[in-house]
Amino acid sequence: MYLYVVILVTGGTGLVGSHVLYELLKTERKVRAIYRDAEKINQVKLLFDYYSNDENHRFDSIEWVKADILDLVSLEDAFQGVEQVYHCAALVSFSRKDFKSLIQINRKGTANVVNFALKYAVKKFGYISSTAAIGGVEGKCVTEDVKWQMTDTTSGYAISKYNAEREVWRGCEEGMDVVIINPSIIFGAGKLDESSLTIFKTVKNGLKVYSLGSNAFVDARDVAHCFSRLMDGDTKNERFLLIGHNLKFKDSIATIANAFQLKPPMICPPKWIALLMGRVNELLYRLFNIKPTITIDSARSAYSNMVYSNEKIINTLNVSFYPFEETVKNVVDFDKKNR
Repeated sequence: MYLYVVILVTGGTGLVGSHVLYELLKTERKVRAIYRDAEKINQVKLLFDYYSNDENHRFDSIEWVKADILDLVSLEDAFQGVEQVYHCAALVSFSRKDFKSLIQINRKGTANVVNFALKYAVKKFGYISSTAAIGGVEGKCVTEDVKWQMTDTTSGYAISKYNAEREVWRGCEEGMDVVIINPSIIFGAGKLDESSLTIFKTVKNGLKVYSLGSNAFVDARDVAHCFSRLMDGDTKNERFLLIGHNLKFKDSIATIANAFQLKPPMICPPKWIALLMGRVNELLYRLFNIKPTITIDSARSAYSNMVYSNEKIINTLNVSFYPFEETVKNVVDFDKKNR
C-alpha cells in the first residue's frame, strides 16, 4: 500500500524530522527527505541505530535531496512525484535579533512548500507547528479552540509560526487536505545543542537555578507516531495539540538532573533578574554575536504558567504518551551512547 506513495519530509535532519523518518520507515514506504548539511545525515543514522539495536532498519532506503525551503530551484527537484508532505523544517529562536530570519524561514519557507505542494497536486500536507502559535492565557487550560491574540509580549517565534499556519490554511482553501499539529516542548534522542534539548546540556553542565513557571512537554516519538497516524487516516483540515505532560519547570529540571545523577537546582531567582539577564544577553548577541542562553522572551516564558489540553488527540487516536521520566531517560541514554 505504502510503497508507491512518495512522502517528502522537510527538515529531515532535525529533532522532529529524524523521528518522523524513523516512524515512517517502520513500514514499507518510499520516503524522500530534504537536507542542507550532509554531515547531519549521519546524526539521523545514529538515531536509527539507537532505536534499532539489531541495526535492521531502513535508513538506507531514504532518498536524500539537498534543498532549502527558501530556494525555489532546489524545491523543484524535491517535489517530483510527491503525494504527501511532512513539513518539519523550521527555525526555533526566542532572540529578537532573529526575528527577520524567523519570518523568512518559518513563514516564507512554509509558503514556498505549500505553493509547490499545490503545484504538484500533493494529496495531503502535514505541518508541525507549535503551542506557541495557539496562544492562550495563564490560568486557563488551552485547547485547539483558543483564538490567537497578539500582544506586546508575544514572541517573534510565536508570530512566525502563527503566520506559517496561515500559509497552510491558505493551501487548504485552495483544495489541499491538511493536518496541523501543535506540539509543546519536544524532547527526544538527539544532539544536546539543538533546539529544546539545550536544557539537558545546561543541566548537565551544572545548572544551579530554576524558575517558577510551568509548561507542557511531549516525547518526539509520540509526535512522530501521532503525526503519521493523522496523515494516514481520514482526518483532514484540522489541528491537534500534542501534549504529553503539563509540568512545573522545577520538576522537569529535577527529573533531568536525576537522570544525569546530579543534584537538582535549589535556587529560584526573582523574575526581574531573569528578565535583566535576558536583556543583557540580547545586547551581547547584537553586539558580539554571542548566542544567548536566555532571552527576554524565554525568561518571560520561564515564569509563566501555561496548561494545555491533549483531550482531542487522545479521543481521535486513542493514544497514550510516554511517561516524562522515560522521555528524559531516552535523551540521556542517547547522549551517553553517542558522546
